[in-house]
Amino acid sequence: MHQGNEVAPPGVNINVPHSARIYDYWLGGKDNFAVDRAVGEAMIKAIPGMRYMAGENRKFVHRVARDLVAKEGIRQFLDIGTGIPTRPNLHEIAQQLEPSARVVYVDNDPIVLVHARALMVSKPEGRSEYISADLRDAASILEDKVLRGTLNFDEPVGLTLIAILMLLADNDDPWSLVAALRDAMPSGSCLAITHPTADFAPDEVNRAVDAATGAGMTLVARSQEAVRRFFGDWELLEPGLVPVSSWRPDAPVENPEAAYYWAGVARKP
Repeated sequence: MHQGNEVAPPGVNINVPHSARIYDYWLGGKDNFAVDRAVGEAMIKAIPGMRYMAGENRKFVHRVARDLVAKEGIRQFLDIGTGIPTRPNLHEIAQQLEPSARVVYVDNDPIVLVHARALMVSKPEGRSEYISADLRDAASILEDKVLRGTLNFDEPVGLTLIAILMLLADNDDPWSLVAALRDAMPSGSCLAITHPTADFAPDEVNRAVDAATGAGMTLVARSQEAVRRFFGDWELLEPGLVPVSSWRPDAPVENPEAAYYWAGVARKP
């Protein structure tokens, strides 16, 4: 853990909390600063199960990577809002099943860039790349030379937006931003989303949102219907848009609503 006089990589503002670093703190990582820990703790105070939820979110990513490769034949992924790497990463899961799988990771926090080399350790048959870009500028992602050189847009892509859309306010119109990404994907592509919600425990979640917004972050919890809109006219795969723990769980889940996230995967017709 960084203590005392905290030294940050270039471009990192240690006075403003960032979701990637707060997640890192919840998951037991070392790449976070006092401001991130303060907000992270305030959110845990509001939602005591927050660390469990962060873990459930990661497990969902692993199940999605596995199923999109094994059941949907996806061989390439675009992961926007990557966060600080926690092993196994998406490409490691995908390449266990298909060594030639290719993954492009995208994030806008300079601290993630510091770890990008670790993210890029790919099997020789596949590829793993990182680009620094912002979801608010879909064109800058889609037109990036590294992305275009890594992914083949004549073949289906697995697009993952994991716990990222919550950082966009309604007046940013995140639905249009996601629609621009969906429109760029070839037929057969799949979109995976997780999104925090106040549908299960409104008081806890609203207190957590207040803690984040009080520290200068944008954090929006959305209803199931609002999250469903992100999928547009794509066909939701079984079991639909469900609590994150109950999307194709590896073992029966006692209380699916203990993790306050909606999760789903949809396929482009």
